[in-house]
Amino acid sequence: MNFKLTDHFSEIYVEVRGKNKVLVSESNKYADFDKIEWETLLESNVGRAIGVNVFAKSDSGWIAFNPFSVFVKKEPIDPYLVYRLIAPGYQVWSSMGIYQRSLEDFRQTEVVTNRLFPGACMNCHSFRERDHEQMMFHLRGKNGGTFITNDSGVIKINSKPDQLYSGFQYPYWHPGGRYIAFSINKTAQAFHATKEKRIEVFDSKSDVVIYDTRDNKVITDKKLISKDWFETFPTFSPDGKYLYFCSSKATKMPADYQDVKYNLCRIEFDPATGELGTKVDTLVRVSDTDQSVTFPRISPNGKFLMFTLADYGNFSIWHKEADLYLLNLETGRYRPLEQVNSNDTESYHSWSSNSNWAVFSSRRVNGLYTMPYFAWIGNDGKAGKPFLLPQKDPNFYLNSFYSFNIPEFVDDNISLSVKEIEEAYNMEGIKVQ
Repeated sequence: MNFKLTDHFSEIYVEVRGKNKVLVSESNKYADFDKIEWETLLESNVGRAIGVNVFAKSDSGWIAFNPFSVFVKKEPIDPYLVYRLIAPGYQVWSSMGIYQRSLEDFRQTEVVTNRLFPGACMNCHSFRERDHEQMMFHLRGKNGGTFITNDSGVIKINSKPDQLYSGFQYPYWHPGGRYIAFSINKTAQAFHATKEKRIEVFDSKSDVVIYDTRDNKVITDKKLISKDWFETFPTFSPDGKYLYFCSSKATKMPADYQDVKYNLCRIEFDPATGELGTKVDTLVRVSDTDQSVTFPRISPNGKFLMFTLADYGNFSIWHKEADLYLLNLETGRYRPLEQVNSNDTESYHSWSSNSNWAVFSSRRVNGLYTMPYFAWIGNDGKAGKPFLLPQKDPNFYLNSFYSFNIPEFVDDNISLSVKEIEEAYNMEGIKVQ
């Protein structure tokens, strides 16, 4: 947990005190701790607080900051985080990549970048239950398609079946691994003339379909495909018995873009047959919130559903007012995560495998770049104070020109073969029935 002081000081002296151990950092730049010593300190203080004392030297002498503490939780975090690095402006997308970061040290490695595929855009990486061996992502442009890893390597499917008006977009794996739910969207973007709002991304049409990876076919249902409703952001429940999604009454776009507000809905799903139930339940209603639900994500223990709530629309990552909410699936009650939210955008989020950690993207630092924050979530749904993904150099975020997009926990190091990806890229995609 290296850090620096924002004011100018010629020296900094830091003591971190735990049970039977004290770490000291002396520097003229920032607090920097040895990895092994830091790990030893944490391991010997699980379930306890470690105290931090900071002293700094200026032209007028040494000063002491108010001491603070960091609590070491018993519940571990998953070992890797995967995200896309992309410039925040819509103009620059020729340099992007999907990366994995070890959460046990500062190592960041490439999963796949578009240096292999000049001019291509890659997006929507997704994993089955945080499994590093079962991954998918879209590649747009020449030789594009949806790339899926399985036991035999990497395959590419044609992600726009003939019967659909659009290709596969926002994905979510069924926990059993056989199915992937996708939205299909006709998406456009507009630009605001005022600095308070920059970009508005909206759908003029959207529906939800399910792809059967075993039988290579698309499952459609009239309850998820309707000209009168926009359906998007599908999510399966951890037990695989429900499909959750967001749904808004269709309206004339883009003229009425501010009137588009999404409910949170769910419908039963039978993994054996791939069939949906007969009734759609609405869990969070626009009539109650007068706002729009996006990005529903359920904790692996099935207890909570975290979602983003914004004033309108489905692309909340550019909405300054967007906040995270937590729905208790046992009681049906939901509330804002006040311990986590800021005065700027909180948007995409995912859960750790033990349901005690959440990672989310936020623009709270400068209003432009999304950065990954972690928060501990207790069994009662209360959250701890969020903290930014640590970097070895505390100046990292000041010098970075990329947003962290779609942060996802994974259980181990991803070892995708670049050769296999290139071979799949150069082959014709499998035609989906």
